[in-house]
Amino acid sequence: MREMPESVAINVDGKLLNVERGVSILQVAQKNNIYIPTLCAHKDLTSFGGCRMCIVEVDGMRGFPTACTTPVENGMVIRTDTPQIKTERIEILRLLLSEHPSSCLICDEKDECRQYMGTIRKAGVTTGCRYCPKDGQCELQQVVEASGLNEINYPIRYRNLPVEKDDPFYDRDYNLCILCGRCVRICKEIRGANIIVFKERGRHTLIGPAYDRSHIDAGCEFCGECVSVCPTGALSEKANKWKGLFDREENSTCAYCGIGCQMRLLIKEDEIIGSLPAEDPVVSNGQLCVKGRFCVTELVNNHRRLKKPLRSKMETSWKFFGGKLSSWQQKNFQLAHPNSSACLFLLIVVTKICTSLRNLPASLWPQTTLIPAQDYSTGPGSTIT
Repeated sequence: MREMPESVAINVDGKLLNVERGVSILQVAQKNNIYIPTLCAHKDLTSFGGCRMCIVEVDGMRGFPTACTTPVENGMVIRTDTPQIKTERIEILRLLLSEHPSSCLICDEKDECRQYMGTIRKAGVTTGCRYCPKDGQCELQQVVEASGLNEINYPIRYRNLPVEKDDPFYDRDYNLCILCGRCVRICKEIRGANIIVFKERGRHTLIGPAYDRSHIDAGCEFCGECVSVCPTGALSEKANKWKGLFDREENSTCAYCGIGCQMRLLIKEDEIIGSLPAEDPVVSNGQLCVKGRFCVTELVNNHRRLKKPLRSKMETSWKFFGGKLSSWQQKNFQLAHPNSSACLFLLIVVTKICTSLRNLPASLWPQTTLIPAQDYSTGPGSTIT
C-alpha cells in the first residue's frame, strides 16, 4: 500500500508553503504570520466553525469554507484577503454586533473617549461608554478594528439580560456573549466537567448549566478556564474586573499546596492583579484549581497579610530574623559535618502546619535540581519549623 506523504504543498495568498498533512488552514496561517480573523477558534480546543469569521476562498470548493475546520490538501490554492471575503466578514460582524453593545467598537469618538471622557454638564463628573471590563483586551474589539467596520446597518437588539453576580469568583454578563462556544468546549474537553451547555435555540440561545441550575448546584469547581478563554467581557473575574490591562507577567509556582502548579502572575504597577495557568505539561497540564486561579490576588494584596517577621507576636526586622537563621545554620552545619569544608547547605523554612505532601517538593528539589546525584555527598537537607 502506498504511504501518504507527511507534508503537502499549498499556495496561500501567492505564497508557496510545505506544511504538515492534516492541519487546518487556520493553523497554517497562524504559523506563517498570515492574518485570518477568528473568534471561536482556540489552540487547545477542537474546531467549531461557529463565528464564521475565518472564511476563505479555496479553488475547487463551493462557497466560503471556514479555515478552522478545513484541513489542508496537496495542491490547495487558498485566498484569505480578497475583496469578496472582506465584504462577507464585515456583514457577519454587523450581524454579530446587532445583538452586542458596540459603543466602544464603532463610535467615531472612541479614541478621544479612551483618553478623556468629557461632559457638557457644569459639574465635576465624567461620562462615557467605555464600560466593558475587557476594554483593550477584547478579541472582538481587535477583529472590528482590523476589519475597518464603522457602522451597523441592521436593527439593534439589546438582550437586556441581568448580570449574574451570585457566584463567588466571577461575574457573567451574557449581553456581551457572542456564542463562540469556547467556554462550553473547554469545560467539556479539557476539564471533563460538562457544567455549561448551549440552552434554547435561535435568537434565544444562552449559555449556562442545564435545567436553569446555578453553577454551584451543577457542581462547578470554579477552575476559571471558561473565564480565561472568553474572547469578550461576558465572563469577568470579580477581583480584577476594573483593573485594566496588566503591564507584565512573571512566572511563579502556586503556594497553596505541594503539587507545584506553574502560574503566570499578571502585574500592574508592581501589584499582582491576577493569575493564569502557565504552560506546564508535567505537573498540572496547564491548569489551576480555584485557589490558584482566583485566590492569589486577594491573598497577596490583603491588608492583614504579614509583611515582616514576628517574634512573640511582635513585628521584628528581617535583619534580626536573618541573623538568627545564620547562627542556627552555622551551628547545625558544623555539628552535622565537622570534617567537611566544601559542602552545599540548603536551609528551607516552612511552617508547622506543613504536611508530608507539602514537604515532599522541599525535600526532592535540592536533590534533583541543585546537586548532581554523583556529587551529592552531604545528605538530604534539613528543615526547621
